[in-house]
Amino acid sequence: MNITVIGSGYVGLVAGACFAETGSTVTCADIDQEKIDGLTRNVLPIYEPGLDTLVERNQGAGRLRFTTDIAAGVASADVVFIAVGTPPDEDGSADLKHVLAVADTIGRHLARETVVVTKSTVPVGTADRVRAAVAAHAKFPFHVCSNPEFLKEGAAIDDFLKPDRVVLGVDSDFARSVMAELYAPFVRTGKPIIFMDIPSAEMTKYAANSMLATRISFMNEIAGLCEQVGANVDLVRKGIGSDSRIGSAFLFPGPGYGGSCFPKDVQALLRTAHGVGAPLAVLEAVEQANARQKTVLGAKLAAVLGSLHGKRIAVWGLAFKANTDDMRESPALVLVDFIRKAGGTVVVHDPAAMHEAKRRLGDTIAYAESSYAALDGADALVVVTDWNEYRFPDFERIRTALKSPVLIDGRNLYDPAKMAKLGFTYRSIGRERA
Repeated sequence: MNITVIGSGYVGLVAGACFAETGSTVTCADIDQEKIDGLTRNVLPIYEPGLDTLVERNQGAGRLRFTTDIAAGVASADVVFIAVGTPPDEDGSADLKHVLAVADTIGRHLARETVVVTKSTVPVGTADRVRAAVAAHAKFPFHVCSNPEFLKEGAAIDDFLKPDRVVLGVDSDFARSVMAELYAPFVRTGKPIIFMDIPSAEMTKYAANSMLATRISFMNEIAGLCEQVGANVDLVRKGIGSDSRIGSAFLFPGPGYGGSCFPKDVQALLRTAHGVGAPLAVLEAVEQANARQKTVLGAKLAAVLGSLHGKRIAVWGLAFKANTDDMRESPALVLVDFIRKAGGTVVVHDPAAMHEAKRRLGDTIAYAESSYAALDGADALVVVTDWNEYRFPDFERIRTALKSPVLIDGRNLYDPAKMAKLGFTYRSIGRERA
């Protein structure tokens, strides 16, 4: 099957590489010449474990190619995926101008009966707008499909190749048949392909991400309460997570959620709900709770050190989560801004996001070549991202390098009793009385 994926960002690149892995011929098209030039040399614009190997192998085998010639990509395709960005507009709604521009291009260059798939995260009703944009120019039959993605950054390859489920919104037998064939290699172990109407598929993506965001914010709120009453949130998390009706996923307290999906999708769903007069009070509270949670690490730091003026703070972790270089909406950005506004200086380390940090923050902060180098002369260490290399550090080395043995643990990586025994002033999330 010939597949064209328009948009070579996170979703498009992962989808293209994984479809090629099953033997399909895949063209990834993008208007960014620099990005395409890099990809043809196997230089990826994002960090995602395993993706570089997949791209190199399939490009070498001739199953995957990259181009800026979107028209040719559309003309040669049996299935065209729209995987361009839908950034939040000023009012929080999803900005669809890129999606609709691509749909217009598809309509102008269709050369056979084609399935047009929205892979971008889009609000309910977008498929109808895509259909109209394609139909304005199309001279061949086409079918619109909604196929939301459920990829976790840092584990996207496994998520795509071994999905929990594949959601497909279709309204024609032709689209149903083509998409079932395309996804058959990924569900051989019995995971379901769930066919539904297109609006339901569009809603499923937003509802899924909003549910996960809700779990995170709920657990962060419980962590704050635990601090007030002397409970241990780690034990509470285990106690409720063992209930089969609840489960343990996304119940880890931390500095708040970030990334490209949860903040944007929560805002977009809220905007949709308000637009139709069906406000989502729970989700509004989730967003407010997350905004508060991103200030918690700064507050704990200030409570221990007092004034931060003239203080040097080491920060471990800049990406919003481990195994990615994505800093969009990262809690680390809120912390860095807080320290700087309080008159402190910041030195940072992250295994993958240093280049992105330099692009975002420039020379407003200092950058360390290693995690331990960040500690030299610092008044405190704050751990923001739970990278594996931060899980079992040399605590004696940390204590010696710091001016004062202050450690704020935003991911509950370390044992409070052990840290006290080692002589640290230690604070974490939901495990010490405030």
